[in-house]
Amino acid sequence: MGDPAGIGPEIIAKAMRERPELQRQLVVVGDMVTLERAALVTDANDGPGQLAFVRIPDLGHWGGVPADHVAVMQTGELKRPVALGQIDALAGRAAADCIRFAAEAALNGDARAVVTAPIHKEALAAAGVAHPGHTEFLQALAAAHLGVSVDNLPVRMMLSCPGLSTVLVSIHVSLRQALDAVTVERILQTLRITNAHFRLCGLPLARIAVAGLNPHAGEGGLFGREEVDIIAPAVQQAVREGMQVSGPHAPDTVFMRARQGHFDVVVAMYHDQGLIPVKLLGLEHGVNTTLGLPFVRTSPDHGTAFDLAGTGRASAASLLAAIDAALQMTASTHA
Repeated sequence: MGDPAGIGPEIIAKAMRERPELQRQLVVVGDMVTLERAALVTDANDGPGQLAFVRIPDLGHWGGVPADHVAVMQTGELKRPVALGQIDALAGRAAADCIRFAAEAALNGDARAVVTAPIHKEALAAAGVAHPGHTEFLQALAAAHLGVSVDNLPVRMMLSCPGLSTVLVSIHVSLRQALDAVTVERILQTLRITNAHFRLCGLPLARIAVAGLNPHAGEGGLFGREEVDIIAPAVQQAVREGMQVSGPHAPDTVFMRARQGHFDVVVAMYHDQGLIPVKLLGLEHGVNTTLGLPFVRTSPDHGTAFDLAGTGRASAASLLAAIDAALQMTASTHA
C-alpha cells in the first residue's frame, strides 16, 4: 500500500475500480482503515462504485474472497490514523511492514510478484528503517533469505515507458561518483543482470544497446577515453558470453533508436542519462522494475505526492502499468 499518508492507498482503490478484473488477481498488503478511507475519498471523486475491502487472515484464504471484494492482508495495526500529506514515523513503519510481508510472500513462493506503491524516504528513516528506499530494503530482505551478503546480490533499476526501457549502471549517487562507477566490472555486471531478466521474461536474446558516456560516444577518444578503455571492453566480453549487446552508442541518439525498435533496452551509464528520456516520453505510464532480485518487483514511477493525498485526484495510470508489467513478466512461469 505504500506510505498511508500519501496517494498509494488512493491509487490502489482507483486501480481496483477502473479494472475490476484485477480484484481476482491481487492481494493488497496494508491497513484496512487506511484503505477504506482511500475508497471513500475516491468514491467521492469518481462516483459511487462497488469497491469493498475484506480482510483475510492469511494468503491461503485469498481464494475464498467474494468476487466483488478486494482481499487485504493486514500488516500490524496503526495506533492512530495518520494525517494525510505529512511525514510521520508511524506511516513509515506501516510502509516498512508492508514491504517486509510482501517480499517474504514472494520469496516463499506464495506470491508471483510484488508491486509497491510509493513510500516516503524521510518517513521510513523516521521509523528507524536503515534502508533509504524500496530497492535497498528488498535487496537486503532477499539476501537474508538466500543466506548471502548484499554485495553478493547486486540489483539494478530499470525504468520503462511505452516504447523505451533503460537500465542504469549507477543509481542515487552524485554525478562525480557516477563517473567513478563506470568500470568494466560494473558495466558487465549490469549487462548480465539485464540479460538474465529478459531471459526470465521469455526473451532469451534481448537486444541490449550500451550508451556511451561522453558526447558522440567519445569520438574514438577525442572527447574522453572511457568508451575505448572501459565501455567497449565490457561490451566485447558480454558478446563473448553469448549476449546480444552492441555499443557504445552515442548517448544523444541511442534512446531514439531504441524507441524506433532497433533495441529492446538501453543500458545507461548514470541516473539522469537514462531517466530523462523515459520520464519525458511517458512519466504517467512509467514503471520502475528492480532487476537482480529472486522475484519480480515493479512500482509506479512517481512518489507519494503528499500535495494530492486526500483529494482523490491522483491518477492510477502508472500503478496500473506497473501491475500489468508484473503480470506480463511472470506470465511464462505462471501459465
